[in-house]
Amino acid sequence: MKNVTASYLKHQFLIAMPHMHDENFAQTLTYIVEHNANGAMGLVINRPQSLSLADILEQLRPELPPPARCQHIPIHVGGPVQTDRGFVLHPTGPLFQATVDLGGISLSTSQDILFSIADGYGPDQNLITLGYAGWDAGQLEAEFAANAWLNCAFDPAILFELESEQRLDAAAAKLGVNLNLLTSQAGHA
Repeated sequence: MKNVTASYLKHQFLIAMPHMHDENFAQTLTYIVEHNANGAMGLVINRPQSLSLADILEQLRPELPPPARCQHIPIHVGGPVQTDRGFVLHPTGPLFQATVDLGGISLSTSQDILFSIADGYGPDQNLITLGYAGWDAGQLEAEFAANAWLNCAFDPAILFELESEQRLDAAAAKLGVNLNLLTSQAGHA
């Protein structure tokens, strides 16, 4: 009997297939923060919402008016789980009260990173989300078997240098795929 080693998707992008009907994930690009035998966690990176960093700062430190540039820093819908919890992806470098190095990119979850970005000394390249995407053990693997996702290698340029609406197609293009040309019919050989 052959031993099969689990293949995990940490530090990769998930590309939602065009036939994805779950409104939480239809037409999304998700960065996988963690994936192991217990499940997976990711952040949707191409769904800005109507909130800006200025809106968040008005709640976190109402005594200070937010800098004008914060009006132009979008807050993304990171996923349907804990939508009141913030996550910031940024290049590895500065450490904040709650920062995890993911290998070339870091995830910070403490308020001090938001204040540092607002005050002009935080990471210039950042992506802020509220909420995250979570999968129980085996759930993501089952969704792959059902052809709900494609995956591709992480590319920081897609995350930090492209506008939100360009990210999904750019990730698919890394695979040589045009999502507009894919059919909703799936099969297995």
